[in-house]
Amino acid sequence: MKGFKTFIGYALLIGIAISMIYPFVAMVNLSFADENAIFTQTTKLFYGNLTIDNYKKVFTEIPLARYFLNSLVVASITAFGQVIFAALAGYAFARLKFKLKNTLFLIILITMLIPPQVNIIPLFFLMRELHMINSYSALILPGLFGGFGIFMMRQYFLSFPKDLEESAKIDGCNILETFFKIALPLAMPTVATLALFTFVTTWNSFMWPLIVTNTESMRTLPVGLAIFKGSFREVTLWGQLLACSVICTIPVIGVFLTGKKYFINDILQGGVKE
Repeated sequence: MKGFKTFIGYALLIGIAISMIYPFVAMVNLSFADENAIFTQTTKLFYGNLTIDNYKKVFTEIPLARYFLNSLVVASITAFGQVIFAALAGYAFARLKFKLKNTLFLIILITMLIPPQVNIIPLFFLMRELHMINSYSALILPGLFGGFGIFMMRQYFLSFPKDLEESAKIDGCNILETFFKIALPLAMPTVATLALFTFVTTWNSFMWPLIVTNTESMRTLPVGLAIFKGSFREVTLWGQLLACSVICTIPVIGVFLTGKKYFINDILQGGVKE
């Protein structure tokens, strides 16, 4: 009976994995298919007569290298900044005592309940008044601060051993030295998880970069990807759209594979009862 339950469990997990992997495999396969053959053989898992024409056309239709660079710069700086600010704020809310601490943290939690779309218009006017429209500053600054990151880091630092803080004070460390030399290195699994989430979210962001940029030199990959859709031209170029989608996905997969060890460790830590 136990073996049967194990078999059912593995079969269910394999089925879920296949259902998630198949769309990606199909996207990669179809990105090498001829434009006219994409919808002609819908029952086949793999298509023959593969070609790299779609990838060649992508690089000629749009300044893909520039879009890629913009996305990489914006996502990397945003992830790094979010981690630093969230970790500092989370440590302060978890370990320090100051007036209105709980009230301020409650306000931060309330901001998590506000849909991001609501903030777009006020943020746009703010960026315009600061003369930051169509710049890296406009793309990066709004993503540096987030209630989710602060909440996530605070929850980790609440479980931070007090003995380590006391030992650091005995050794002559001040608050910042304790944070950067002891607390932050021990929080690497949580830091890597937050960095991964922030990077992926920023990399896939479409609405804000579309609104705040108005030249090709400042567009990001998701905005460039939309150029191949029917809303921007008479016919949707599915082959080039899929090819560009594959290119957009590669960095995200690379970031996940790089930080998966810390990401998995963070999940395991959350499941261990002390």
